[in-house]
Amino acid sequence: MDDYADFARAVYATGVLSDPWLWGEPRFRLQGVVISPELAARLAEAAEAVTYLHQALVEILLDAPGHLTAFYHLTPFQQMMWYASGGLWHGMARADLFLCTDGHIRCCELNSDTPSGQPEAVWLNRLRQAAHPGLDDPNTQFPARFIAMLRESHAKRTEAPLTRVGIVYPTELTEDLCMITAFSRWLEAENIQVIVGSPYNLRRTPTGVALLGEPVDLVLRHYKTDWWGERLPVWADAEGYPDDEPLTEPLLALLDADLQGQVTVVNPFGAVVTQNKLSLAFFWEEMTRFPSEAQDLIRRFIPETYRLTSMDNERLLDEREQWVLKSDYGCEGAETVCGAFVTPEIWEKAVELALPEHFVVQRFFEVQADAEGWLPNYGVFVLGGSAAGFFTRLSRASTEYNALTAPTFIGPGCL
Repeated sequence: MDDYADFARAVYATGVLSDPWLWGEPRFRLQGVVISPELAARLAEAAEAVTYLHQALVEILLDAPGHLTAFYHLTPFQQMMWYASGGLWHGMARADLFLCTDGHIRCCELNSDTPSGQPEAVWLNRLRQAAHPGLDDPNTQFPARFIAMLRESHAKRTEAPLTRVGIVYPTELTEDLCMITAFSRWLEAENIQVIVGSPYNLRRTPTGVALLGEPVDLVLRHYKTDWWGERLPVWADAEGYPDDEPLTEPLLALLDADLQGQVTVVNPFGAVVTQNKLSLAFFWEEMTRFPSEAQDLIRRFIPETYRLTSMDNERLLDEREQWVLKSDYGCEGAETVCGAFVTPEIWEKAVELALPEHFVVQRFFEVQADAEGWLPNYGVFVLGGSAAGFFTRLSRASTEYNALTAPTFIGPGCL
C-alpha cells in the first residue's frame, strides 16, 4: 500500500475511516512518525501532568466559586452545568503537545470536552504497521482502555453492570461519524448495546434518561458544552448565532438524571470549565493558589497565558510576534490568531475586535521541525488520568489548519 490510491481503498474498507482526501489533497501521510521511547515517555508525562493541573484547578474553583463569574464570566447555563457536575470533568482527554526548539515540551491546550482523533490513531496505525517493521504501535490497547474507562466511570455511580450506552453527538456533522462508528464497534464488541442520537433525542424518564426512546445506563457525550448552553459571539463585529438559545429541555433532563445518580455522563459537564481557555490564564494569573509542585508544572508545560482583559493593548501591538490570540471555546484553529504569522494590520484589527472577556493571549513558542521540515503536533490521549495513545498531525506552518495526520510508532531512529 505504498501507492496512495491503494491506501485510500484500504481506508474505505475499514468501514470507520473515510475521506482519505481533503480539498483534493491527501489527508493522511503514509510515512509514520517515529518517536523514541524516551520522547514517548516525556510526552506521556507532560499529558498526565497537564491533566493533573486541571484537576487541581477544579479543586480550587470548588472552594472559590466566585471565580466562575469574576474570572470566567460563565453564562447562567454554563454555571448550571458546572454546579451540577459537582467538580467531575474527566474521562477522556487529548493534550496537544509540541517539542520546542529549546528542548522543552509545551502544551497549548487540553481538549477535555469532546476530544477527537481516536479512530485515526487506532486504524491508521493498523493500516501502516506492516510498512514499519520492528516498531511498536502505542495505540493497540486504546479500545480496551477506552472501555475500561467507561466501566470505571459507571462503577463510581452504581454496582449495576454497564449494558446500554447512548452516544450523543451533533448528527448534522458528518465528520464525526467515524468517531461514533469506532466507539460503537468497541462497545458492541463487549456486548454493550449502543444507541446514537442528538441531544434533541434525549428524554427524562422516571428511572433516568432515554435516547430515541431507549433507556441508557451511560451517556457518552460528544456534544460540546458551549453548544448545550447559550452561544455568544466573541468578535465585536460578528452576527449572533442563528441557534443561540440553550438546549434547555435535553440539558435539564440529563443534568437532573445525573444529579439523581440515574445515569453516568462521560465526559462530565464540569468540562465546561476545563475546556475553557481562560483556565490556561488562571494557571498563570492565579499561580500562587496552586501547590508548589503544580506551580513548577505550570512553568514547565503551560506557555504563559493571560486574559485579554489583563493585557495592555499597546503592549500586544508592540510585541505582536510574541503572542497568540485565542478565544475561550474556539477549536480546530477557529478564532485563533498567531501574531507572528499575520500582518501588523491584521493583528491590530483582531485585538481591536476581540471581546476581551472571551479571549486569552498565549506566549508564542518555536516548534522543533523534523528532518523534512514538518512541525509535529503530538496529541496524547489521556484516559482516566493516564496516557493511553498518540495522534500526530503534521503541518508546514504553525497556523496551518489542513494538517496531515500520520501514523505514530515508537522505536529507535527516524523514517
